Amino acid sequence: MENFLEKLMYSTRWIMAPIYLGLSLALLALGIKFFQEVFHIMPIILSMKEVELILVVLSLIDIALVGGLIVMVMFSGYENFVSRLDLEGNDDKLSWLGKLDSGSLKNKVAASIVAISSIHLLKVFMNTETIANDKIMWYLLMHITFVLSAFAMGYLDKVLRK
Repeated sequence: MENFLEKLMYSTRWIMAPIYLGLSLALLALGIKFFQEVFHIMPIILSMKEVELILVVLSLIDIALVGGLIVMVMFSGYENFVSRLDLEGNDDKLSWLGKLDSGSLKNKVAASIVAISSIHLLKVFMNTETIANDKIMWYLLMHITFVLSAFAMGYLDKVLRK
């Protein structure tokens, strides 16, 4: 009976597979939004102010960072918690596949969140005249919280590995 329960529990990891597959739909949605934004600015690019263009480019970078985060979570999560990807002999295999454990993945996710938050904060600072000071303070406080959390997670990981 114990052996059966252990095998059953172990096989439930496959419940995560459709979740990781669902992340690819989120990636597709981001891709659509990315190109929607690109096509939106093309006709007006010559009449845009430099600051407006920079804000759009920062939004595109934000989307790219979130997309990279999705790919990282999708593939390394699948490999860590469901099953190894059988990509031997495949020339375009990502070099980091199979090398990210769950601790490393958490640190990379935290670093990505800090980078995304930094870009969002930069967009806020470039647009301060339309944003209330109390909102700017909250954005800054949230960013500092993300930075401190990422630092604490990295430090704990370093301490635990020793």
